[in-house]
Amino acid sequence: MKKILENERIDDLEFKGLKIIQNKDGFCFGIDSILLSDFAKEIKKGSKVIDLGTGTGIIGILLCGKTELSKIIGVEIQKEVYDMAKRSIKLNNLENKFEIINENIKNLENIIETGTLDAVVTNPPYKKIGTGLTNENEKKLISRHEITANLEDFIKVSSKMLKDKGTLYMVHRPDRMVDIIELLRKYKLEPKRIKFVYPNANKDANLILLKAVKNANPFLKIEKPLYVYNQNGEYTDKILKIYGKK
Repeated sequence: MKKILENERIDDLEFKGLKIIQNKDGFCFGIDSILLSDFAKEIKKGSKVIDLGTGTGIIGILLCGKTELSKIIGVEIQKEVYDMAKRSIKLNNLENKFEIINENIKNLENIIETGTLDAVVTNPPYKKIGTGLTNENEKKLISRHEITANLEDFIKVSSKMLKDKGTLYMVHRPDRMVDIIELLRKYKLEPKRIKFVYPNANKDANLILLKAVKNANPFLKIEKPLYVYNQNGEYTDKILKIYGKK
């Protein structure tokens, strides 16, 4: 198995020596995945976790370094992206912890026993079909738009996979928050923590980090906001800390 193919590169994640393979022409991970891995780092020791729509495997790789989970399963529908993530897992010697499946999340019931996982992490496509730019290559299109599975699919599958009191961690857009909360409750996932992420103090929030617990009692905490850049256009201290640079 080749480490990298044409148009690919190896990026240093600057955390515990972890690295990732990315396609220069495909959908590369963004700060949303980094923030989600930090938000979910409270995952308990020995947990069995699933990453729905794992993409390049960035969240799973980082969680292997940030937590003491026993196993994480990444699910990725795109064969080329799946192959790339599989090579990243091998590159980091994580084969004993990180398994990856090339499948649509909607078919997971046929592969994984329901109600057996401690936590779900997911950075799903943000855009509904027919919204936003669609003149992108196929890999970027599937990563950004609800083409192969929509928001309800991700939440419904999360609920089915989780044990009672299991936890879902998700990153999404604030404009979808009403839809998200409505669907979470429909599938017995109670929102427990929400953090709004702002580009800087003068702009509206452009990301939300959300934790929900299966069959939990209602109680929602809105956490302190997270600002990515300061007034000088540099990363804030909190972001530098998340990146392990402070």
